[in-house]
Amino acid sequence: MDSKHDFYFMEMNTRLQVEHPVTEMITGTDLVEWQIKVAAGEKIPLNQEEITLQGHAFEARIYAEDPQNNFMPGAGPLVHLATPPADLSTRIETGVRQGDEVSVHYDPMIAKLVVWAVDRQAALTKLRSSLRQYHIVGLHTNIDFLLRLAGHPEFKAGNVHTDFIPQHREELLPSRKATAKEFLCQAALGLILKEKAMSDVFQIQTQDQYSPFASSSGRRLNISYTRNMTLRDGENNVAIAVTYNQDGSYSMQIGDKTFQVLGDLHSEGDCTYLKCSINGVSSKTKLIILENTIYLFSVEGTVQFDIPVPKYLSSVSSEGTQGGAIAPMTGTIEKVFVKAGDKVKAGDSLMVMIAMKMEHTIKAPEDGTIKRVLYKEGAQANRHAPLVEFE
Repeated sequence: MDSKHDFYFMEMNTRLQVEHPVTEMITGTDLVEWQIKVAAGEKIPLNQEEITLQGHAFEARIYAEDPQNNFMPGAGPLVHLATPPADLSTRIETGVRQGDEVSVHYDPMIAKLVVWAVDRQAALTKLRSSLRQYHIVGLHTNIDFLLRLAGHPEFKAGNVHTDFIPQHREELLPSRKATAKEFLCQAALGLILKEKAMSDVFQIQTQDQYSPFASSSGRRLNISYTRNMTLRDGENNVAIAVTYNQDGSYSMQIGDKTFQVLGDLHSEGDCTYLKCSINGVSSKTKLIILENTIYLFSVEGTVQFDIPVPKYLSSVSSEGTQGGAIAPMTGTIEKVFVKAGDKVKAGDSLMVMIAMKMEHTIKAPEDGTIKRVLYKEGAQANRHAPLVEFE
């Protein structure tokens, strides 16, 4: 309160901030060590005048959230997790490993990636390079969004303010476009080479060296073999006609374009890389195939395609739920406002979910009559689980 009796409120955080590694990187100090020393009755190691600032540091928070869905926080397993190598100028502060689960009970931060360099531009270049090496499969993350943010000309120029994302929304959160056909070629090649690896294993194990199952060369008498493959890019199925050439390369036709494709798989540690040439342009991409999804990680960013599954093999038909409301994320049902037999209008509140310290109101997607309420108050619901069934 000032002399005129006006009130002012100021936040007092008597703890280290999440961003404290930035201070440590540019001052060469260890603030946690300082806290422990001071708590033990020792003097603070340096005076303000003795602290020198060197270089520039950035911290990027790697979050389990979906930037395209209003940054909705998520939860789930870290099926694959690879980070850039840590060194004196790169810190990765995290509490999870591959196979761990991002829980609904806490903030969905996966890690803090902190980089240092001699000046801001060099630090920004290092940040983008490190983000390209951060690979996560299993849930949505903000990594590609952070890459677009760190590469934006206005961000590079330092013109940053609290309305930066709304102002540059179209560049930072672009609407989904068809993926470049070269990535489809990479995905198709990856599938073919994985099949070939399985055939090679079979060839070693089989007693019959002439078994047709021990060959995946696509060899045919008097003709070239062409097989038709289909990959799902977002909501669209893309047909790829793959012709097996005699020299071991492939001709891939997508729409009216034909690509000459050649490549092989390499293992580095527990990761598989696809080294390939498409129309003479070479690339190296990390390849992960999990269940019916292909993930490609490269310097251009992350791309994923689905392998379409016949309806009779799919546990949920591609049409989705038979009318009803589904959970936008994993969370706890806090309140239920409806019961079987109730008539509701589109937009009416059906229930409230709590997840990641946030409250989400589940609303009726259409007019109708409630057939069943599938969750009670206090129950846990997984992401995309049907919550309410309509007549």
